[in-house]
Amino acid sequence: MMDRPLLISGIIEHAATVSAGTEIVARRIDGSTHRYGYAEAARRCRQLANAIVRLSIADGDVVGSLAWNTHQHFELFYGISGTGAVLHTINPRLFDDQIVYIVNHAEDRWLFLDATTLPLAERLAPQLETVRGWIYMGAPGELPDSALPGLLSYEDLLAAEGDDYDWPEFDERKASTICYTSGTTGQPKGVVNTHRSTILSTLYMSTADMIGGYAAGATDTVMPIAPMFHGNGWQMVYTAPAQGQRMVLPGRNFEPEKLYEQMVAERVTLAAGVPTIWLALVDLLKRERLPMPPTLRVALTAGTKAPPSLLRTLREEYGLGCRQTWGMTEALGVTKASPPPGSADAAPEVQEALSLRQGRMGFLAELRLVDDQGRPVPHDGESQGHLQARGPCVAAGYLKQDPVAVDGWLPTGDIARIHADGSVEIVDRAKDVIKSGGEWIPSVQVEAAAMDHPDVAQAAVIGVPHPKWQERPLLLVVPRAGAAQDADAIRAHLAGRIAKWWIPEEIRFVDELPMTATGKIHKVTLRERYGDPLKAAE
Repeated sequence: MMDRPLLISGIIEHAATVSAGTEIVARRIDGSTHRYGYAEAARRCRQLANAIVRLSIADGDVVGSLAWNTHQHFELFYGISGTGAVLHTINPRLFDDQIVYIVNHAEDRWLFLDATTLPLAERLAPQLETVRGWIYMGAPGELPDSALPGLLSYEDLLAAEGDDYDWPEFDERKASTICYTSGTTGQPKGVVNTHRSTILSTLYMSTADMIGGYAAGATDTVMPIAPMFHGNGWQMVYTAPAQGQRMVLPGRNFEPEKLYEQMVAERVTLAAGVPTIWLALVDLLKRERLPMPPTLRVALTAGTKAPPSLLRTLREEYGLGCRQTWGMTEALGVTKASPPPGSADAAPEVQEALSLRQGRMGFLAELRLVDDQGRPVPHDGESQGHLQARGPCVAAGYLKQDPVAVDGWLPTGDIARIHADGSVEIVDRAKDVIKSGGEWIPSVQVEAAAMDHPDVAQAAVIGVPHPKWQERPLLLVVPRAGAAQDADAIRAHLAGRIAKWWIPEEIRFVDELPMTATGKIHKVTLRERYGDPLKAAE
């Protein structure tokens, strides 16, 4: 058999050859729409590659991007990585000191910016020790006055280059992209993907079994609402061109009104985002009495455990298939959303239980559970333990750090159950489990039960010190607009849904919950604000 390297450049050239006219529809930062086919996208990627060479960006150099889901950002994934350089996607929502840390830690040589991130780059530039050049991704002829020295125009760079470029061949284990974890505790950690791992995860995540709802090629119009700096837009920057799917990019507009407008106008069939995105969309539909976008068939969600009430609403009120998967920056696409064989004819309560799990163990991935002493825990759907992963698309460690894998397995930081059919049920983050009277209370299950109450818009549970029980749960609730703030009613609602001793003695109503840069509730901040010992009666 031929031995050909697995390289990312092969994806965009394949799309240009067999899906030349299939569209990428992208919102620009100014709200206007850019449309082009995969053949034109590939041509611009080759122009970018020529510009990268002309800028003396060498093989292995790291190039950063502070940008949103635009067509220009999409091009960086091929025009940079395809040359042998490494694309470092940076989350603009991170705190300033975190961005400074990761740019310096990754040793970014150049930074690509857009109109929303230019002020951020200008503010941080004096602290960025390794950056030697800046490129502004705007419209042709648009180059704002800036304090950044020698700011270049992305479009001018491309216009000066031809589209004839021979993608180099090199070791498929060479780094392709770097993505840093969100760093809710300590500094963010860099996860380095290789060309090999990216191609393998793309192949796996392109299978119909992955989503349980993919259609063939351009029959699907997919929309990665997950930002491109979150696990490469959940790998859709690769899977969509690999499959020839029409792709819709929301630019900077993640507001539910803008997403809804784009879904309807572009006839989106499959969209992917964290649960908070879908909660906001459902809230819009109910508030404005709007129908679900008529072409939408599948809602993919991951990143954190989806509230059962959300899944039920999407399924029963809007007839939408909602698929959950589990993954992390360190392990992209290790579970699949399709239900186990034979479940299509199962009783409704069985199908309901399956929908609440976070996918099934995927091809090319292995998952296991261990107890606190590292001993294996059975996959019986009842026992729970520390979730570990291994496989060719799983990180063994972090950039410039010693490997963290234990006996070849990556500790994920999650507490989970694994069922006999390979389906995964996340119980909680290990650091968020509440230890009360020697037993565990999973915060996510209490939160999910609270979210089922019609007056609750958001809920978060943290453990706070208790004089007798070591810790007890504190429930923080953001009420729906106009709803009563009735703690007793919420406790009554929780009774029968969760164990009696899990029910919080104290419930506090708050205006909002702090969020991380990846759209998750920031429990470190909650513990700082509300972590005083409970004074309630024992």
